[in-house]
Amino acid sequence: MTTDHAKLTKELISTTNHLSGLADVDFVIEAASENLGIKQAIFRDLDKLIKNKEDSILATNTSSISITKVAAATTRPSHVIGMHFMNPVPVMKLVEIIPGLATQPAVTEKTKLLATAMGKTCTVVQDIPGFVANRLLMPYINEAMMLLESHAASAEDIDLTMKLGTNMPMGPLTLADFIGLDTCLAIMKVLYENTGDSKYRPAVLLQKYVDAGWMGKKSGRGVYTY
Repeated sequence: MTTDHAKLTKELISTTNHLSGLADVDFVIEAASENLGIKQAIFRDLDKLIKNKEDSILATNTSSISITKVAAATTRPSHVIGMHFMNPVPVMKLVEIIPGLATQPAVTEKTKLLATAMGKTCTVVQDIPGFVANRLLMPYINEAMMLLESHAASAEDIDLTMKLGTNMPMGPLTLADFIGLDTCLAIMKVLYENTGDSKYRPAVLLQKYVDAGWMGKKSGRGVYTY
């Protein structure tokens, strides 16, 4: 990127610390904490704020929470959708598009067009707990935590086994630290509480680490020390 290109790009970006700055937008992508109450409060406020723009789309970057539940906090559930970006967003190509129960097909198509314009590849999945990516990924990470808890192997050996044995780009415990152990725990709780299936019960060690404030790379300590 040239200096001139960078300068022009920055001039197209504006920031705000208040939701009122979003009153005239056509598309919102929320990326708050993985907490239903927080997300519903934001969407409730956004719905009131941009009520004069009936076609505005409200998207949530949730990785596990029901889109239908988030949409229920608004008067426009037909224009609420899930847009789950994979982490790290600048590197990973995939975006899961998740329509809620009331999401209009046209809203799904517009969301796919936006993601494609960002250079992403889209999959459209049903509004089920964890969607597809985390329905598969989080039990894998959780099982690695259970193996660590039972002293089946060291963290390093668990990660190395999956990297060199199955060609994963990084081991499950390193990945958990990168995602945030608190986020992993929150997703496992959503899976467990919404399915009632014991296979999604969070590992005790995962809960302990979060209770200790060991959230992963972002806090300087998780499974590994940073």
